[in-house]
Formats: sequence, structure tokens, C-alpha cells
Amino acid sequence: MVTLCIPARLASTRLPRKVVLDLGGKPVVQHVWERARQVRQADRVVLLTDSEEVAGIARGFGAEVLMTDPACPSGTARMASVIDQLPGEFFLNVQGDEPFIQPELLDGLITRWKETRCPLVTAVSRIATAERLHAASVVKVVRAENGAAIYFSRSPIPHLRGVDPAEWVARRDYWVHIGVYGYDRATLAGYAQLTPTELEATESLEQLRFLAHGQTFQTVVTDYHPVAIDTPEDLEVARKMV
Repeated sequence: MVTLCIPARLASTRLPRKVVLDLGGKPVVQHVWERARQVRQADRVVLLTDSEEVAGIARGFGAEVLMTDPACPSGTARMASVIDQLPGEFFLNVQGDEPFIQPELLDGLITRWKETRCPLVTAVSRIATAERLHAASVVKVVRAENGAAIYFSRSPIPHLRGVDPAEWVARRDYWVHIGVYGYDRATLAGYAQLTPTELEATESLEQLRFLAHGQTFQTVVTDYHPVAIDTPEDLEVARKMV
């Protein structure tokens, strides 16, 4: 059984209440839920929140809701905190501010898990410009020959020695991390026992906690480029897309 979870909270810093803001006549999180419901291999879709307001809105459009602790620092922690209430062998984490997430990508993550039984699965897309490669806000991934993620970083990796950095993207493939995750049950259930790590704190990337504790991600290549809603400007862009 596969359960797809949508962590959604009101207390966002750059754009308060973003998951319930209007986007084409529906709250942002409803768009995420409707796309999640199109994932063919997902048996259950559950919205996780610490807000009674979000819960009420979500139940109004038909979503199943589980309440979580406001102290949960991340979507992964929110999912792990209610693992005893979530049936299934594999769990997808889709953020509540991704209204254009592709159901096909999420099905691809499930398929990759079924093929490899890797405990962690995530997605990557090719970086096309030097500007994105060198932007600290863009998380880069180095992949092994078998598709496993070797490292995630805000720095442009790998370093291409002896080549002008402006030319790097023309010389080899560079990968951006797409922030959707899949976990098998044992990995998600064990998350609370994984202590925070120096790498995670240094890069401010929660996925490095798994790597630093010796766990492995498989990656799925996609052409999807996220349109997450983090700022008022992002919301205006999204409104032009619906």
C-alpha cells in the first residue's frame, strides 16, 4: 500500500497563510490535493496539518486530514510523528505549496521504489543555465552511475576543474533537486531516532540527515520544474498559470 501525504501549515514566514490563499477560485492546497488524487499507484491521500483552519478547509473539499504537532520542524518530521496512524509500505511527501506538481512524476517515484526497493526516493531535473547552477537557492545533486544521490549542496557541484564556471552547464549534466520525497516504512518510522547532523546544519538541507547517517536515495529524472509559492510574486506567477 502507498500513502501520499501533503504536509500543510499556515505559519510560513515569507508568505503567511499561503496554503489557503486563492488560486483560480480554490485554495492553493486544494490544487495539490486534486493532483495527488490523480496518482494511479497511490492508495490513500492524507493531508497533515497543525491548523484547525487548514483542516476545516481541507475537509470541506473532501480531503482526509490528520492533525499533527505544531512543533514539527519539517514535512518529514510531521509524517514521522503520525506514522502509527498511516498504513502502508511506502509514503510520498508532497508539499502543500506545489499546486502544479505532476501526478506522472509522483507515479514515477513509486515505480522507482518498486523497482529498487531503495529506502528513499527523490527527483532531479537538468540545470540549463549557469545562473541557476551558481544560485545558492538552487539545491544541486551529484548522482552515481546507478542513479543514487551521492550528495546534495547549495554549491555548484561537481567542480569542473580548468573550465570557466560560466561554461560548466555546457560541458556536463548538472542536476537540481526537486523537493518531493518517498520513504519506505522503516525509514520514515526511524526518522525520529536520527540525530541532526553537521552537514544538515551547514547546508540547511534536511535530506542530508539521511545521507550523513548512511542511508541512500535513488533519483528519478524529470522535466518538471517546481512552481512553489513562497512569495507574493510567486503567487502572482501561479495565478497567471491557472
